[in-house]
This record gives sequence, C-alpha cells and structure tokens, in this order.
Amino acid sequence: MLRVLDAYLARVLYPIAERMEKRNISATWKSLQASMALSPEARQHQQRQQLITILQSAKAHVPYYRELFRKLGFYPERLKRDIDYLQKLPLLTKEVIREQGHRMCDERLDPAHLHLRKTGGSTGSSVSIYYSTQALDATAAVNRFVLGWAGRTLEKREVHLASNFPEKFPWRDRVKEALKCAALNRKNIYTASFDDDALKNLWRQLQRLKPFLVQGHPSTLYALAHYTERKGIDATKVMAVFESTGEVLGPAQRELITISFDCRVINRYGNAEFGVVAYESPDSPSGRMKLLEPIVYPENRVEDQSAPEIILTGLTNSAMPLIRYRTGDLGKIEHDEYGQSWLQDVEGRIHDVITIGNRSYPTHYIQDLLDRIGGILEFQVETIPGQPVPVLRIVTEPNVDQEAIKHRLGEWWGKNIIVEFIAFEQIKRIGRRGKFRYLITPDIQ
Repeated sequence: MLRVLDAYLARVLYPIAERMEKRNISATWKSLQASMALSPEARQHQQRQQLITILQSAKAHVPYYRELFRKLGFYPERLKRDIDYLQKLPLLTKEVIREQGHRMCDERLDPAHLHLRKTGGSTGSSVSIYYSTQALDATAAVNRFVLGWAGRTLEKREVHLASNFPEKFPWRDRVKEALKCAALNRKNIYTASFDDDALKNLWRQLQRLKPFLVQGHPSTLYALAHYTERKGIDATKVMAVFESTGEVLGPAQRELITISFDCRVINRYGNAEFGVVAYESPDSPSGRMKLLEPIVYPENRVEDQSAPEIILTGLTNSAMPLIRYRTGDLGKIEHDEYGQSWLQDVEGRIHDVITIGNRSYPTHYIQDLLDRIGGILEFQVETIPGQPVPVLRIVTEPNVDQEAIKHRLGEWWGKNIIVEFIAFEQIKRIGRRGKFRYLITPDIQ
C-alpha cells in the first residue's frame, strides 16, 4: 500500500515541485527524447549546430573566450565546413578555470543567480562550475532519460546511497530534501563506513524498502555483497537494478554485485562539470556506454603511448561554456558503423578505504565530509610505519581559517588523526597523467 502511495505522490508532486522551483525539466526531457530518437546522421548534424551556437555565444559574451578567439582568429561558423577546425582551440584545464574565475562566465548574467557545483578534485585541484537554471534542467532531464533506459519510472522506487554526515542539517534543508525525494519516489539511505554494523544497517534498510533501483558508489555495494556472502544471507531479491556512480566500476565489482544481488548492473560516466554524459543503454555492447550527443561533443587526446584522455565540450551550459575541457579521466571514444558514439575502458577516480580510529571509511565519504566544511581544495591521507594514527593532509583555498577546519575535524575524529595543511604541489602523485591516490600506504609509493 505504501509503495502505491509513494508512486501516486511522485506523479502529483513532480509537476508541482517543478512549478515551485521555477524549473522546466519535463519539457527539456521531452526535447532530449526527441533528439535521441533521431537518426545518427540527424543527431550529429544537430550536435554540430549546438556546438557552433555555444561557441558563438562564448565569443560574444564570455570575456575569456572573446579574448582567446580574437587572439587566435577563430570563427565558430567555419565548423559548418570542417569539424576539425575545432582543433585550433587549446585544451581547457582546471588551472585555467581557477585562474580566470568569473571571466569564464557569460558577462550578462549575475553569478549570484547561477547554481554552483564543485568538482571532486580527483584529477586535480577542485574548481567551481556555474550552471544556469536551464543548464541544470538539462542535467536533471538527462538523469530522468537514462533512468528510462534502466527501466525505472516514477512509479518504481529508487534508493540513493548518500553520505551520513556527523552533524544535523538545518530543518529547511531537510524539508526541501524530503519533498524532492517524494517528488522523485526516492529514498535516501545514509552510509558512512564499511564496518559490519554499518553494512548490517544498510542491508536492513534495503530489505525494508525493496527498491527497483539502487544508485551509489560501486565500492559500497561491493562491500555489502561481501558482507551478505560472509553472513550467508540470500540477497537476490532486494533490487532489480544497481546504477554505479561516482567511481570507476571495476570488473570484479560488477561480477560480484550481479551475482550476489541477482540484479542488472548499469555503468554510467559523468562529472560535476557536465552531469551524466554516457550511460549503458539496453543495446550497449559489453563494457560500452552510449554517449549523449545532445549534451557534449567528445574527443580523445592521446599522449605518448598512454591511454587516451576524455576531452569534452558542453553543449547546454552557455552560462559557463567549457570548450575542449580536459576531464583528467581516461577512456576510449569510438564511433560504430551506424554513427553511434560509445565510451569504454574508463579509468578515473581511484577510491580506497581509510581506517580512522576503529572505523573504516571509503574515501568518497571523507571527500563528502570535507566538501561539507568548505574551503578545502584537496586532501590526501598517509599511513606512516611506526605512527599509530594516519596523517590527513589538506590543501585549502587562500585566506581560509585553517584552525577552524582543524577544530571541526577534531570534534569528529579527536586524536585518531593528525591534520596537516600543505600546498597543492606537495600532494604526492602516483601513476601517470598527474593522477594521485587519496590514500598513501607503505605499499603504495
């Protein structure tokens, strides 16, 4: 009965919530459906037109690009004849975005009225990305659209695995989140550690809710699969679909999650800069994700003999256009004989498990906590032989009250961690392409 009521409320509340928030997600969703239903040739033509439009807008209204295009003698209209003309533009990096600040935004718009999102920082220092309401509608419409590929509609319950912060949110934020979840027929399960007590609680909540789809970090479901296996629990009827997000989904994780929960595992690729841009569709070949042409124009950058880097140009956010942006993630972009674009072999965020006190935390949880504090650009945890507690090294923004940050962390973890503040260049890099691990141990050097 409650499941039927939740589905009914979602159908009623979704359009009401759109009107109250002055959003236009449903219309954007329908437009996206129409675009994706076009032939590959028509989609590519539409994509090129969107690319030209976003470049023209950047040239006219974004100070950074107006200056760059003038310096290079770059004319967006020439892309009509030759798409390779785009290569005349340099690649955009996080460093350029941080250096240019609001010069990356449309000068006609007040940044105070834009929507701020921050990158996670796993491929470089975190940066601020600004969305217009229309661009934010596009990201929400994409989420709704690709969930349709997974078979999930508003009538079918979704569970989102969220971080359990060690503090209470203001009541207004809690009410807003509750209404949003009701409109989406979504329930949040808050997680923090991978300890048995935490995994037991997660399992009990999933048993109670029995969602159609669970969305979360694959490391969390992987840990839960190991837990149910150890405890001899039959977990095969708790969900129909698991949607992996926030981390790279490894083959071993996919296999164990599929077998343990007897569910379909779906991979997706996205980031704070663009939202979801690739997703496993029902017709996806094994290991491939379908790229959403109306959302981004993708490229590959190959350097030396290493794997290709994913380069993206956003097609929906004219408020802060990101043109030929280096994501820092690695993955192959391929085009089949039917003109469809695919993404595969993605390498990106590496997440570890960090022990603080007597609890084991995934690094994505630590990252969420530090983002909650604010003013923190990057972090790294190192365990040192002979030292009883790990060292948490933090890179902050200029003029941030570091003592306040240290005090807050002390309230959470006490003497179970040593806090140090460092410059970004002091972060220990491991592996290729400037990637680094959040956790450094004696065997990871």
